[in-house]
Amino acid sequence: MKCNTRLIHGGYSEDPATGAVSTPIYRSSTFHQHILGGEPKWEYARTGNPTRASLEKLIAELEGGVAGFAFASGSAAIHAVFSMFSSGDHFVVGSDVYGGTFRLINKVLKRFGMEFTVVDMQNSAAVEAAIQTNTKAIYLETPTNPLLQIADIEAIAKIAKAHGVKTVVDNTFATPYNQNPLQLGADVVVHSATKYLGGHSDVVAGLAVTNDEAIAKQLAFLQNSIGSVLGPDDSWLLQRGIKTLGARMRVHHENAQAIVDFLVNYPRVDRVLYPGLPDFPGHEIAAKQMKHFGAIVSFELKAGLSAKQFVENLKLIDLAESLGGIESLIEVPAVMTHGSIPREIRWKNGIKDELIRFSVGIEDEEDLLADLKQALDQL
Repeated sequence: MKCNTRLIHGGYSEDPATGAVSTPIYRSSTFHQHILGGEPKWEYARTGNPTRASLEKLIAELEGGVAGFAFASGSAAIHAVFSMFSSGDHFVVGSDVYGGTFRLINKVLKRFGMEFTVVDMQNSAAVEAAIQTNTKAIYLETPTNPLLQIADIEAIAKIAKAHGVKTVVDNTFATPYNQNPLQLGADVVVHSATKYLGGHSDVVAGLAVTNDEAIAKQLAFLQNSIGSVLGPDDSWLLQRGIKTLGARMRVHHENAQAIVDFLVNYPRVDRVLYPGLPDFPGHEIAAKQMKHFGAIVSFELKAGLSAKQFVENLKLIDLAESLGGIESLIEVPAVMTHGSIPREIRWKNGIKDELIRFSVGIEDEEDLLADLKQALDQL
């Protein structure tokens, strides 16, 4: 099946018990076992739930993995993946990662004796140079949040395999509609499914997928043991959102391109960050490994102009955390999503106070452009 068809008919496209084309919401916390000491398919909802299982099968198929796992948030999914490893293990991590991932690493995982080296993932040679004898995995986002940096997944995965380490890719910004890291050599893919996969700003969820049976067994054990699973209602909402991912992404992409065309010619904008621009660093790699360049557009205002004034001038576009919903959302990373990162580290990594991250929605293109223009004109 092609991607758009698989989004709708992948996984369990009908309920085996009733034939319902929309998987029912099974809210039961426990299940009747007919044989003492047997191996029932369902026993306790933390261990497994039919609604969640339907979602997990769907995301596994979309990413080309052997198993998928649904968690209560993207951060919970990332935490579960790192929980496969132990104190004293070392990881190579991208320098431009989501602020919540930075917080998890520095405020939680380091306390348990895990070691991390931060590297610019655009530089494959630097990635290889950072690998140590105790390195267990390379963790990266591509495109990154919020600078949209592009890492060569295939090249990094080859380096990882040569050194016997795993590759974990956060595929939130690209989605399986635009990019499939497992097919490029990665071992695990994670998503903040709150974003494009859910698509309607009404569910918080995380997903992990692997194409390695041994890793799948580990993640299944950890999902059950840690217990940060996605509930049946949210699993149903997320699966419903995924069914329209293809239709939504096509409009997201069209609007994003119109926004980029406007911003690159606007005098109060210093630079526009978007992988689809021919002069954007990593454009060629993005074109090779992505089906489309996505719908997140980051840009910097001219020095001295107020990001606060700009975002507060907007009337249609919402000033809000998160991204990937049908509504356009805009934020200032230095204050919002990446505010937990110390200012000197943010600046070193290129996250300036004038940086704006724009999650382009599916509203009418002309309305979005008009709102951007009136807000910028007031600066």
